Amino acid sequence: HVQLVESGGGSVQAGGSLRLSCEVSGAGNACMGWFRQAPGKEREGVAAIENDGSRSYAASVKGRFTISQDNTENLVYLQMRSLKSEDDAVYYCAAGFCPLSTSLQVRSWDQGTQVTVS
Repeated sequence: HVQLVESGGGSVQAGGSLRLSCEVSGAGNACMGWFRQAPGKEREGVAAIENDGSRSYAASVKGRFTISQDNTENLVYLQMRSLKSEDDAVYYCAAGFCPLSTSLQVRSWDQGTQVTVS
């Protein structure tokens, strides 16, 4: 049974930074990633990390966001820098099948956390 518990959302001014954390249990060798959904838009993949450490990013966040994981603590992070108004969304931690770029590849979601950029 996969459990994902996310923390770290909140409000930040444009240009600022925020880090999201996801505590993972029961995911085994699943690919881990982050998705987001803005009002009126489809949920989209933001970043993913595979067991070998390979990382992938959506074009809209490449160079600004960094996904990482701490296997000893079972944590996955999303460091977000140079935040823009278009990054304003609910962010979800996800576990599933690599490359974990679409919702169809997700096996488990967390509850989501709001990131507000003003």
